Amino acid sequence: MNIPRVVIAGDRSSAGKTTVCIGLLGALRERGLEVQGFKVGLDYIDPGFHTLVSGRPSRNLDGFLMSPEVVKEIFIRGSKGADIAVIEGVRGLYEGLNYSDDVGSTAQIAKILHCPVILVIDAGSITRSVAALVNGYKSFNPEVQISGVILNNIGSERHGEKAQKAVEKYCGVKVIGKIPRKSDLKISMRHLGLITATECKKSGGGFNSVLDKIKNSVHENVDIKAFLDVANSAHALKAPVSRIFHAKIGRSEEAKVRIAVAFDEAFNFYYQDTLDLLALDGAELVYFSPMNDKKFPDGVDAVYIGGGFPELYGDELSSNTQMLDAVKDFYDQYKVIYAECGGLMYLMDQLEYQSNCFEMCGVIKGSVRFGEKRVVNYVEGEFQKDCILGKRGEWFKGHEFHHSKILLEDPANTDFAYKILRGKGITDGLDGIILKNCLASFAHLHAASYAGFAENFVTSARISRIKNFKT
Repeated sequence: MNIPRVVIAGDRSSAGKTTVCIGLLGALRERGLEVQGFKVGLDYIDPGFHTLVSGRPSRNLDGFLMSPEVVKEIFIRGSKGADIAVIEGVRGLYEGLNYSDDVGSTAQIAKILHCPVILVIDAGSITRSVAALVNGYKSFNPEVQISGVILNNIGSERHGEKAQKAVEKYCGVKVIGKIPRKSDLKISMRHLGLITATECKKSGGGFNSVLDKIKNSVHENVDIKAFLDVANSAHALKAPVSRIFHAKIGRSEEAKVRIAVAFDEAFNFYYQDTLDLLALDGAELVYFSPMNDKKFPDGVDAVYIGGGFPELYGDELSSNTQMLDAVKDFYDQYKVIYAECGGLMYLMDQLEYQSNCFEMCGVIKGSVRFGEKRVVNYVEGEFQKDCILGKRGEWFKGHEFHHSKILLEDPANTDFAYKILRGKGITDGLDGIILKNCLASFAHLHAASYAGFAENFVTSARISRIKNFKT
């Protein structure tokens, strides 16, 4: 496969790579190119913006969760039909799981995909020192091909010229962009990152204006031809044998199940490949809003409530008592519910946030409280009990990120599916609350990492449907 491709990496977090990436996606699409976005690492928010701007679902690539062959499979499958792929990195180029290797880093993905790198540098207060930074990044790992530099936060034309000349004289790398310092190009920040694309779309014209300004700034200040030259320099990538994306042969219509996926401003943290794998395993995915809908779509066999920011929409969620009752009734009928992080919070009795207390679904006895401490971890765990997603002894990788703490009414008598070997979990290294056919956890799973996810979820929904039909 010989798709043109580029990794957009930062010299550090907040260097501006998300803004640059969004602008490039928009500028390339405006030129008539079909452009595919990817995000390195476990992130829901940046891919949401990629999807919004490119018109194609963005996908995640993670070298800790996924083998190199799976990374390639996701990349090749996601890029099908695209003219170019733009891969946004995570944090600094070499930041990963450990200090001693590149596992989980942007550099690892660039190496796996034989992908040239454009380094975005926050040059807001430096000129000649930019050259030292670029040379440091080049020499640190010669296997990583740094093929261009974009200077961000440039204060003046003279500032940009000095920095560019220094880089090109001392580093032998072309500066393909100099983006001026403009406060109106920034997307709003929040406690766990950027405000989500789903919320921004609801805000209407103001946000569209920001996107247009970002796109225009990139168009005016980045040499798009030079960018395309870098993308076209990527060597052909050998397609691996397919390991995870297999349509089930001979799947009958009777064997398929209907899974309702919560999706609105409060809940929108899902990996596109996880949704795709559920569909390949026989799930028809239908969507509903816990904020606005009064009931589930017809004929639903299971419910999937992903992460998000339910604390910011506590009034809307708690006032929609018909949906709260629908979730509780679904649970009481022993039907399948899977919830992650924000979904876990929604299933509790109460959610406490900024001195307000909101009534939630009442499936799990206890409350959620928010504090200053932020939990952000890769997670490794083992199933210690059978549940809707797996059997005892199976092992998984995932991630967790939240500011909240679960206060269970009776923790000693709570069944937990997961023993957390790396990470925090809900309490005492345990996660994944099991109640009837419900599983709710802080851990987020990716179906391309934990291979049993999609098949077990769909099978559990099918078994539940058969049992409910018989009764």
